[in-house]
Amino acid sequence: MALVRSLFSAKKILAGSLARTSKAPKGFLAVYVGESQKRQRHLVPVSFLNQPSFQALLSKAEEEFGFDHPMGGLTIPCPEDTFLTVTSRIQG
Repeated sequence: MALVRSLFSAKKILAGSLARTSKAPKGFLAVYVGESQKRQRHLVPVSFLNQPSFQALLSKAEEEFGFDHPMGGLTIPCPEDTFLTVTSRIQG
């Protein structure tokens, strides 16, 4: 049940952000990562949406920003090194 909720939340977050985010290559999603105003843009494969560790980052974004963030893109409020560790493990 938690997985279904996470996927639903991810889809809801993405529905709003995809329309406003600058173009990313097909099969990728642009996300902004960082805890301060100066966030770094990263491209991640959409396949990451199925990964529990990436879903945890999305849940953190939902808790902090809700589904509509004025920055115009999907923002993940975690240290960039944490994000890179999680994504490198997924790419494995």
